[in-house]
Amino acid sequence: MKKRERLKAVMTGVMMTLLATPAFARSIELKEAGAALWVFVIIGAVIVLLQLVPAAILFFSFIGTTVSMALKKGEKVEEEAGLPGAEPVAVKKQG
Repeated sequence: MKKRERLKAVMTGVMMTLLATPAFARSIELKEAGAALWVFVIIGAVIVLLQLVPAAILFFSFIGTTVSMALKKGEKVEEEAGLPGAEPVAVKKQG
């Protein structure tokens, strides 16, 4: 019984793969496309282009951080992690 279910699953996968190939796909005729398709395409393009803004900000931020770390040859990067205005305080040993 398990063999039969596996065979069904494999055959379904094979048929879906065949139907997804360009040879079996229907062609899209743009001359018969309605206005809704063009609105969908334009809105999709705008959304994709809007994603370039934060991507560019992150990319150039990464480049700036990498270059600044590379140019700080002798300095330690960990020293900058302290709180602004915080100064080290001497502690007396008891005993």
